[in-house]
Amino acid sequence: MPNAEPNPQHAPPVAIVVSRYNHSITGPMLKGALEALEKRWPGARPAVLRAPGAFELVAMSSAALRTGAFEAVVALGCVIRGETSHDRHINDAVAQGLSRLAAETGVPVCFGVITAGTDQQARDRAGGAKGNKGSEAMGAALEAIDELRRLRMAVMQNRPEMLAPAAMPPLAGGVDKPAAMAGANGKGSA
Repeated sequence: MPNAEPNPQHAPPVAIVVSRYNHSITGPMLKGALEALEKRWPGARPAVLRAPGAFELVAMSSAALRTGAFEAVVALGCVIRGETSHDRHINDAVAQGLSRLAAETGVPVCFGVITAGTDQQARDRAGGAKGNKGSEAMGAALEAIDELRRLRMAVMQNRPEMLAPAAMPPLAGGVDKPAAMAGANGKGSA
């Protein structure tokens, strides 16, 4: 049922748009995204759309958003630097396009696109030594959905106090940057 008010007790409808190009990288990213969703919402069944490449992530994410059926879109892709500046043009277009979609629709569009200098750097970020960008993007999508549901609940109940800092639940895995950057004396380095 598109555009229905989401029930906070039910798994959110999420679309994952994943690039087939560089599948050896995006495949593990997709797996990480699916595992992150399953961990939070066991049995959730996201829509998975396959884009030919990273550039097409914008159009396919836009199409998913236009259905009105999803509370978030997770865009997964990988662009590896080559011998020309082609990668920078793709990266800029995808980042700006996905950002514009989120701003225009008010629906989170989470950027799970690896931009790497080498195949190894990409593998490290797709379930290797540097984590899994797919899992991270899904985590960001789920946090954004939680906050938007909280906002809608406060508006529906005409209770703006639900959005006050004292009423806010702690962020799952959140870290304050100033605290993380604090030195031994407790003062930030910046």
